[in-house]
Amino acid sequence: MRDKPIVNPYLAVLVGVFAISFSALFVRLSTAPAMIIATYRLLFTFLLLAPFTLIRNFDDLRSLPWRERGLAAASGACLALHFVTWFTSLNYTSVASSVVLVTTQPVFVVLGSWLLFRERISRPALFGMALALTGSFIIGASDFQLDMRAFWGDLLALAAAVFVSGYLLIGRRLRSTVNLPAYTFFTYGSSALLLVGASLASRTPFNPYPATDWLLFLGLALVCTVLGHTVFNWVLRYVQASVVSVSVLGEPLGAIIWASVFLHEYPTGRQLFGAGCIFAGLFLFTRASVHKR
Repeated sequence: MRDKPIVNPYLAVLVGVFAISFSALFVRLSTAPAMIIATYRLLFTFLLLAPFTLIRNFDDLRSLPWRERGLAAASGACLALHFVTWFTSLNYTSVASSVVLVTTQPVFVVLGSWLLFRERISRPALFGMALALTGSFIIGASDFQLDMRAFWGDLLALAAAVFVSGYLLIGRRLRSTVNLPAYTFFTYGSSALLLVGASLASRTPFNPYPATDWLLFLGLALVCTVLGHTVFNWVLRYVQASVVSVSVLGEPLGAIIWASVFLHEYPTGRQLFGAGCIFAGLFLFTRASVHKR
């Protein structure tokens, strides 16, 4: 039987969505290559969390079976590939198009949850998911472009959605038995190690970068990963992976708001209508999921 959460998991999901909504903005403001942005994001995250884990949860780390360590490493590999493909896509297509395609992940998560865990979703929850997905596509529809450069960016964003789905599904499997500090230690650690190795292999320079870039790297680690992805990893112990993945559909709204304020990419009426669909879909999906439990 699972322990009772100290915080409402659904409130925690909203905090996580708010935190990750800054990701696209921080990436677009940075002058560094996508590989380096992803590398420093995971490396800084690992360095921020590792000391606390080693001090307070060393016995958990040592006793974790090798099979679970391997699965956590696979989760980290999915996360690394997600960040690299998504950050690269932002160099080729717009914030709205990239974020919208990344948030197609519920399609893959729901399919994977059914295939791997036999998780069933009620009809009201499916309707809410469909409405939220529709809202996401409405938001990005007016911003999609047909040239090959944007098409390549769209493909990368779609690949990022597949990779983050694998990350969520593996996390769902592990978080039922592995505590959060041990899971994040091996997941973020393996992800950071993989990205450092890839950066070295591709001869991507680790420096010099402007001071603003280093602040953006830290913001991506502290805000978007620790307060975003780590919160989602905690929530996965108490809710289905599909609940988290559909809730992340709220990210496009936040991304568009920040893009308007800082990048002067202002939302259209269609995008505002899509935002309304997203919120309505999230409400229906979450409400149906709570009643199901």
